[in-house]
Amino acid sequence: MTRCLEDCGVEVEGAVSQFYQGVASGGIEQRFRYGGQGDYELSFDCGRICDLDRWTLELGAEHRFADTVNLATGSVIPVAVAPSLPSPTTNHLALTKARFAYELHDNVEAFFGKIDALEENSNAFADGNGTERFFGSSFNFYTIAVRTVPFSTLAAGLHVMRDKERAFTLAVLNTADTATTVGISDLFANGAVIFTELRLPITVCGYRGHQAVGGSWSSATFTSLSQDGRVNCPDIPIATKSGSWALFWSADQYLWQDPCDGRRGWGLFAEAGISDGNPNPIEWTLSFGVGGNSPFRGRIDDRFGIGWYYVGISNEFSVLANLIDDGEGVELFYDIAMSETFRFAVNLQIVDPTLTGADTAVVPGFRGRIEF
Repeated sequence: MTRCLEDCGVEVEGAVSQFYQGVASGGIEQRFRYGGQGDYELSFDCGRICDLDRWTLELGAEHRFADTVNLATGSVIPVAVAPSLPSPTTNHLALTKARFAYELHDNVEAFFGKIDALEENSNAFADGNGTERFFGSSFNFYTIAVRTVPFSTLAAGLHVMRDKERAFTLAVLNTADTATTVGISDLFANGAVIFTELRLPITVCGYRGHQAVGGSWSSATFTSLSQDGRVNCPDIPIATKSGSWALFWSADQYLWQDPCDGRRGWGLFAEAGISDGNPNPIEWTLSFGVGGNSPFRGRIDDRFGIGWYYVGISNEFSVLANLIDDGEGVELFYDIAMSETFRFAVNLQIVDPTLTGADTAVVPGFRGRIEF
């Protein structure tokens, strides 16, 4: 059935990720919780389906279920981002992507529709939505840009490709997160977001790597620190502030690559970001680590990662001065390929909470992922 659909220009993918995590000590509450997320994708090659050459359509839907221990750690950085998406307040299935794309040139693609912003972040060892590599937010996307870039929203832009990888992105986005709504009626009602990133390949000692720089700017008017599944900021009102910006840098560098498949290997990654500090409560971020495919003989399909992050809270928010402060954390994981369709990961995080008064949290966890 799947092969028949692919022959007709339709690709179907899906996965369900289940988490069991807990605060073993420290934090603000010691507890363990079970939660998870389902992620489903449909891709249509319009040239093969209806003779609209160079056109494609991608549909994506997500839902979350059960609970997390993100708030129990006392940190604004979730220890498991996937079980909080598409929205931490609903368990309903949400259409988070409806993306039309047109190939203007062999290396240039224009797109419009509803996009999943997490897919715009590219790093060989630290990107995604927390279901395939690291669990926590800091090693999956630019946390510094969460204030300006919604998780799922209407957008239009273009990608310039190089060697089948994104080399340059320029996009205009709606300011409102519309993961659980259509969003057309709210289009640009509170301004717009401009997002851009330049990501260039480099080679060191024969091994591939990348250096990326980018930024985001929003013209929205902000009146509160609202809850977001990607960052756990307190939901409180703030003085009205118009406009916000963020700048970021990212790098990855292979230290070993499989000579038979250059996409397999392991190496170093790093990321840094800075923002206006108001209305963005996160003023700067820094993270680095090592990850990729397992170096153990016979386990090349396994994945591993070790990373450290630091998040600097802006001192502009005097109302929060006695509530939150800078925080940092370490995350380790090993993801085992049990079969072609099932993976099992073991995870450990040590979190120095941003919530003042909370002790260092020790958070062990597990993840099972079924792909179909």
